[in-house]
Amino acid sequence: MFDNCFRDASDAGLISAIEEWTAAETAAAARRLAAVAELVHRRCGDEERAHWACDEWDSAAAEISAALGISHGRASGQMYLAAALRHRLPRVAAALLEGTLSVRVVTAIAWRTDLVLDDDVLALLDAVIAESAGRWEALSQYKLDQAIDALVDRHDPGAVRRTRASTRSRDVTIGGQDPQTGTTSLWGRLLATDATVLERRLAQMAHAVCDDDPRTIGQRRADALGALAAGGDQLSCQCGGPRCPSAGSDPRAGSVVIHVLADADALAAQPDPYHSGEGPEPEPVAQPGSAAIAGGSIVPTALLAALIRDGARIRHLRRPAEAPEPQYRPSTALDEFIRMRDLTCRFPHCDQPAERCDVDHAVPWPFGPTHASNLRLECRKHHLLKTFWIGTGGWSDRQFPDGTIVWTSPTGRTYTTHPGSRIVFPGWNTTTAALPGLACPPADPAHLGFAVPTRRRTREAQRAYRIACERALNDAHVAERTRPPPF
Repeated sequence: MFDNCFRDASDAGLISAIEEWTAAETAAAARRLAAVAELVHRRCGDEERAHWACDEWDSAAAEISAALGISHGRASGQMYLAAALRHRLPRVAAALLEGTLSVRVVTAIAWRTDLVLDDDVLALLDAVIAESAGRWEALSQYKLDQAIDALVDRHDPGAVRRTRASTRSRDVTIGGQDPQTGTTSLWGRLLATDATVLERRLAQMAHAVCDDDPRTIGQRRADALGALAAGGDQLSCQCGGPRCPSAGSDPRAGSVVIHVLADADALAAQPDPYHSGEGPEPEPVAQPGSAAIAGGSIVPTALLAALIRDGARIRHLRRPAEAPEPQYRPSTALDEFIRMRDLTCRFPHCDQPAERCDVDHAVPWPFGPTHASNLRLECRKHHLLKTFWIGTGGWSDRQFPDGTIVWTSPTGRTYTTHPGSRIVFPGWNTTTAALPGLACPPADPAHLGFAVPTRRRTREAQRAYRIACERALNDAHVAERTRPPPF
């Protein structure tokens, strides 16, 4: 069907269709943001819950996240953008609705004007930018930022975002995993001193192995970084020689507990001799079984075999008992089963890995038992949302013995999530005993002895504090620029 949409159109007709559907996409995005802004306006004005660790903003973000199929953080970003267009940049918002500005451009405008505090200056910038921005669509992101900054600098020099040339821009980012190779991209910016120390340390570790190690220098540096992260101070040699002074257990393998969830055949896999070195590569050989780390990422079985060869410890996952456990906290075996079954937070579209999640009772203890059919993983944010928004127009859910959860939003929409292990191990039967009818817990979490965690500053106060700090950093730059020349 996809290849038949424009089969009979001329080339000119295709260009026209591209333009028309781009305009339609922009119009749809503008109305989506307008709807988000209205939801924020309705939901995020209650001062009573402003100090809650999981406040009304988080509650609204959870609904938007589920509706759009995006993460909680991205949903929150959509809310900030929508609120900025509604309250701070109405003329820019009108241009977006008219289709004269794209979402990319208005997003940059909202971000680059975020430090402007004076209402009159903001209104002036809104008008000037809305008039000028129609010529910015063809600009690169760098040039777009420069164009916006030039206008901001003209009217409010202290509000220019100066994040490009500052040690505050340092960060290390770990990208997504390539499931075929078991590798992940890594990039970042360090202080020059830290970068020098790291470069020298990796070089020392890479050259400390013997000359028969099959890896290239680049591969050794990459492995040395993993060894440092695992707490090691040296890289084990892979030459295979029994008398090699650099041989020994790989610190990366010794620091990792590998869970083979369902496919016992994965233990029979062999390391791939072509993972290291350089030169021509033969066709990869199919390996038995499947494996996944607790965060949900797939691990090639050849890499699994290499880790086992280098000293990784194997632990067999035990199926939980049919009877509930008598205590609130699950046993180690039950906790491990839940984490390996779910792999990530079970709230819709949340990918927080298992090690960063809480094991939560679907029906709160003591009304619900400590049993696999009543336990699941939730990140701290969604755990708080589920616990403290009961009876206040919040979320509700129903969990089934196979781990499936049906979530119901405050507006009555339902979202179904399944255990993460179902993707990697579809043949693994995660169904546990069905539970009898459970008593309905009290609607007020305080009756269960839970106190609402609070934040030191409200979300709005934290934003004002951040803006004040960033403007203060600009004061020295503005003072130096406006200082009169010496006589």
